Amino acid sequence: MTQDERTVLRVVALFLLAQFSLVYCDGSRLHPLSEPAAAKSGVKPPDQSTAAKAPASTPAPAPQVHYGTDGLPPPVEEMREAILSAVRSGRIEDLLHAWDLNELKPDLGVATSDPIAHWKQISGDGEGREILAALAQILDAGYVVLPLGADIENNRLYVWPYFAEVPLARLTPAQEVELLRLVSPAALKEMRSAGTYTHWRIVIGADGTWHAFRKGS
Repeated sequence: MTQDERTVLRVVALFLLAQFSLVYCDGSRLHPLSEPAAAKSGVKPPDQSTAAKAPASTPAPAPQVHYGTDGLPPPVEEMREAILSAVRSGRIEDLLHAWDLNELKPDLGVATSDPIAHWKQISGDGEGREILAALAQILDAGYVVLPLGADIENNRLYVWPYFAEVPLARLTPAQEVELLRLVSPAALKEMRSAGTYTHWRIVIGADGTWHAFRKGS
């Protein structure tokens, strides 16, 4: 290789090295927070794990409260009336008529084959009249309608009283007065501590099925 050829190769090598250095330096200038540049500058890159966090969800709206019977489907109104007819008679045994209208028996909170004996046992008077009085009170209170399943015709549950499904912390003063018609101030205080309504509730499906009558959350 001649002297001239060696000179040309050296010039080409120096040119390529200069181009590489320019690209490297330019890349650092355009991306100052890339890992090497950030380490040199002492600037902490943004935390990608927190940058795309979704905003905190807002509480779900409370269900709408309804009063009276005008908005009830006929099957629900018929079951409600069957229950109230026993209330008006004053005989807990008459509640068997509404009970027997259901193929699947209502949830009472306990397993029993004799609902009348159960109601008499837990009733303060021993005859079930306290249970009838509770039914009269809650069925006269406001109610809420809850969705259930995909059946277009029967996809709703009617729950009395509405306190069973509305957070106690969101009750208005007027609604607290309504609740105090059902429970004592001491019982309301205990419910607030527990964070939920624990008194009697009754649930009837849109098709008239009596689903539940029980205490508890």
